[in-house]
Amino acid sequence: MQTRKKTAGLALVGIIAVGVAGCGTTQTVSDAPAPLVLVTHDSFNLSEGTLEKFTEETGIEVEVQAAGDAGELVNKLVLTKDSPLGDVVFGIDNTFASRAVNEGVLADYASPDLTDAESQYLLPAGSGLEQLTPIDNGDVCVNVDHEWFAEAGIAEPVTLDDLVKPEYKDLFVTPAANSSSPGLAFLLATVAAYGDDGWQDYWQQLVDNGVKIDAGWSDAYYVDFSGPSSEGDRPLVVSYASSPPFEVQEGDTEAPTGALLDTCFRQTEYAGVIAGTENQALAEKLVDFLFSVDVQNDIPESMYVFPVNALATLPDGWSDYAEIAEDPFVVSPDDIDANRETWLSEWAAIATP
Repeated sequence: MQTRKKTAGLALVGIIAVGVAGCGTTQTVSDAPAPLVLVTHDSFNLSEGTLEKFTEETGIEVEVQAAGDAGELVNKLVLTKDSPLGDVVFGIDNTFASRAVNEGVLADYASPDLTDAESQYLLPAGSGLEQLTPIDNGDVCVNVDHEWFAEAGIAEPVTLDDLVKPEYKDLFVTPAANSSSPGLAFLLATVAAYGDDGWQDYWQQLVDNGVKIDAGWSDAYYVDFSGPSSEGDRPLVVSYASSPPFEVQEGDTEAPTGALLDTCFRQTEYAGVIAGTENQALAEKLVDFLFSVDVQNDIPESMYVFPVNALATLPDGWSDYAEIAEDPFVVSPDDIDANRETWLSEWAAIATP
């Protein structure tokens, strides 16, 4: 993380014209404020020119600082809350939100642009409703490389139970639950599926069946997964139900990968103002901007997830390949808050060699 320079107030660019005696020339001095710092997870991405629209509207540039996966992002915010890393955070999700709220790393602000249409994405009152604005959502699911299985002549798995069968040994990769929000979402799916007393045995079976565990989603998907845009040899990976559209090439009539919809956990990502910012008013404007239609329309093709703003539109063909689980696994925020550290400790004891 880089140390940032904080602005001295909310003044926009000021230009001071100074006449130089005897020469008839003019000298200008710029008093431009430093950029707003947007702290994000490593997977944050918007199309070129999108954040520049905020600068056009406000005169303030945005500097993006990546801080690892969502779990690492929250950890860094907690460790640095007495000397904030930035002004706004994006990428805290419903699996880590309660920790961020309880540790006091967020200022009290949620975008006033939210409507009843987005209420389904809000956290329960008292768990961060007043501090987090939903930005995107998606189902975290096991993704499958259709082409790999077709060439191998092996039937694709369908359920979580299938993943521990011998025919899928050494074929599955997942990001770690203690450093990755999709990894934690998958852990929570197994908790919901097998119960507080049964998920540990399931994970031991996964480990015995050769599951590979990477630090983050990017390594799991782009390095170890065997899909067309990846470089690996494992045809099963924890990703999103909205990942397959981005494997479709021009002229394709089917996606080469798919999501196993019986393995999904629904995830929502949020933005918030970081407590201690000296740019509260401008930081609030940036949160509003992330919820705006300009950004929301860009999210599907930039970050492979669904926008939450009811006025946003999906790209052509998105609905043909991006599926939504009808009955995703659910764990309540209260249960996550009460048990997350215990579950992660138990998970690490099983998953760490």
